[in-house]
Amino acid sequence: MLVDNEKTLEDIFQYAPVNIVTHCENTPRILENEKKFSEKYGDNVSPKHHPYIRDEESCYLSSSLATGLAKKYNSNLHVLHLTTEKEMSLFKSGDIDGKQITAEVCVHHLFFSEKDYEAKGNFIKCNPSIKKESDRQALIKAVNNDLIDIIATDHAPHTLEEKQQHYLKAPAGLPLVQHMLPTLLDFYHKDIFSLEMIVRKTSHNIAKRFQIKNRGYIREGYYADLAIIDLHKPSSITRENTLYKCGWSPFEGYTFPSSVHATILNGSLVYKDGDFLKNSLGKQLEFNRN
Repeated sequence: MLVDNEKTLEDIFQYAPVNIVTHCENTPRILENEKKFSEKYGDNVSPKHHPYIRDEESCYLSSSLATGLAKKYNSNLHVLHLTTEKEMSLFKSGDIDGKQITAEVCVHHLFFSEKDYEAKGNFIKCNPSIKKESDRQALIKAVNNDLIDIIATDHAPHTLEEKQQHYLKAPAGLPLVQHMLPTLLDFYHKDIFSLEMIVRKTSHNIAKRFQIKNRGYIREGYYADLAIIDLHKPSSITRENTLYKCGWSPFEGYTFPSSVHATILNGSLVYKDGDFLKNSLGKQLEFNRN
């Protein structure tokens, strides 16, 4: 991200001893688009213009460069939060174990499309931008076809005051961690994603891709990091029951068909039915790397 020196990029892809992880957007194109929209609309530039300022081509220019360098140098590359149908041509379907170039999508790019800017405005302003419905459908298809290997969030808890500024001043990013799993379970109830696939792409594949030691599976000897869900208890999202310190959620007003009952971290109960237990049980991650 923001590395625009060609020699520096070549060196990273040639010599990096660990996975290279990239946010792929072409900044010069974005700045040129922003200038054009500002000249055309002045103070009326708004969130609905966001997917055209940070457009499909700005993503593809960068992600095609990254995948091209990874192929040239046989690098281990993981591309973060993909958003476009066009970019799917850069990746191969298959099990993550056989890949050196892997792909990720964030849950909000699976859920929202450009039609939601009218109601949500800056509350769904994020980078890369939420784009067309056809892009959203292509991402869902890519998850099911194993073109996309990991489902994640791009958690960015900006304050209400920050997000209520004019579009050009409002920061990009959404708070997402609390509602990621209920969102994916919504796809399960709609017969779009299987439970097994959700577990694989939010847990197993992350542990595999980043060689995280003793996590990502329910196995003897592994850390017990568990989410206990109630598949049939709906959860309506309101500002009052949002747990983020920033105090808002882009999913406000939506009712998910499932809810998270409890969370176990490192073998200890830390959350249950809306309450955090006063345990400080975080542990440093360890990795299986030479």
